[in-house]
Amino acid sequence: MSFKVDDLNVMQIDVLKEIGNIGAGNAVTALSKMVSKKIDMKVPKVNIVEFKDVADLIGGAEVLVSGIYFQLFGDMTGSIMFIIDKTSSKLLTNLLMGKNDFNPELDEMERSALKEVGNILAGSYLSSLSSLTGLKINVSVPSLAIDMAGAIMSVPIALFGQVGDHVLLIETEFIEGSNLVKGNFFLIPDGGSFEILLNSLGVV
Repeated sequence: MSFKVDDLNVMQIDVLKEIGNIGAGNAVTALSKMVSKKIDMKVPKVNIVEFKDVADLIGGAEVLVSGIYFQLFGDMTGSIMFIIDKTSSKLLTNLLMGKNDFNPELDEMERSALKEVGNILAGSYLSSLSSLTGLKINVSVPSLAIDMAGAIMSVPIALFGQVGDHVLLIETEFIEGSNLVKGNFFLIPDGGSFEILLNSLGVV
């Protein structure tokens, strides 16, 4: 399918948004269990955007972010990313490790913790996606990169090869007490995988 965002009808967009909403809700539940604290979530914003515009949407090409990457394989191929800014990265690792460390740099243990939470969040999204679609989707071990957003967005191409033109963007904000963690989850299907996804949902 020669896929263009403009070709999506209202039903297809609504179904993709519902996947984002359910996945985000499951991710918050998983995160709450992981840290043994109540975590709330603002209603996520779900959109389909062109890959080339992603860096601008997360604050600009030069903003420093943490990116956690996974390769998808099975019935659907591509990659997924969880991207958060440096401040949110530190808040999240403090929350996970029970610390109040305000050094903006992440040490090796914090990087490992960040990859683990990315693993759990991605697993929650993919579990929701598999349940709704019936697709069998497997995921690689996570890779973490900390760099400017423009450089980060070149990583999936370098790691996983050519990416598709469009991504499913889920903007999520987690709230724990006075802490606000802003994250962006991206599903980047390869080639015909968007068509496979829509077919499996019965909305093509």
